[in-house]
Amino acid sequence: MNSEFVSSMQIGTVDLDGQMLRVATRYRSDASPPLVIFNGIGANLELVEPFVEALEDVSVIVFDIPGVGGSPAPLMPYRFSTLSVLTDRLLTRLGHNGPVDVLGVSWGGALAQQFALMHPVRCRRLVLASTSSGIVMLPGRLSVLSKLVGPRRYTDSAYLQRVGAEIYGGKYRQDPALLEEHSRHIQAPGGRGYLYQLLAVAGWTSLPWLAALRQTTLVLHGDDDPIVPLSNAKILATCIRNATLHVVDDGHLLLITRAPEVAPVVREFLRRESR
Repeated sequence: MNSEFVSSMQIGTVDLDGQMLRVATRYRSDASPPLVIFNGIGANLELVEPFVEALEDVSVIVFDIPGVGGSPAPLMPYRFSTLSVLTDRLLTRLGHNGPVDVLGVSWGGALAQQFALMHPVRCRRLVLASTSSGIVMLPGRLSVLSKLVGPRRYTDSAYLQRVGAEIYGGKYRQDPALLEEHSRHIQAPGGRGYLYQLLAVAGWTSLPWLAALRQTTLVLHGDDDPIVPLSNAKILATCIRNATLHVVDDGHLLLITRAPEVAPVVREFLRRESR
């Protein structure tokens, strides 16, 4: 893996039989399994850096989804099942043949659910943040969802300043400086890559098989999430057999805006003895 260093994360590229992935790893001496993070739609791995830093002694693996950040888009669209297989192969290539913990945020939360279903032995614990069961969900406001169809918020910083508070809610409503800081870390996704992510979630739902998930699960959600209303988190926490709901006083991007408060909750959950 060719690499460069940004903060505490080692960032490089991995070639998986022609599919290049930009991957960040941050290993600690702790013997606990690493935490694999699946990011939101259009989001490059740098956007979760504040959360990774706040996790302190947790080993972390995060990669740019094909078509996002530094991972080129494949020729053909993919499904979450395809990405789950790709993730399993990546972990093996990185030398991880045993279990890992998985955290998915927003769009990445759907991928995390799919990975947990397809790889029940590989996925030890599951953290679902600001996400839902997919197409069968209680949707956010149409005025908000319409702004997510295209990647403009990633390509036009002035547009993000205008609509960011409405889209993300929470602390972004009170502090415009947070949007400016957020935009500094954005690498705009390509149009094809963003389209592929939309196609991956089209028609997908986990609702029929949520009860089949056996992983101990932490459901994290903000009480002011305009994209994915809190009711969706309650559905996940109810349907997954061994799930706990933790509500945060914030919006959709609570992992970023509340990193110092939320990261210890995740750390404690990952370190907790199995029930």
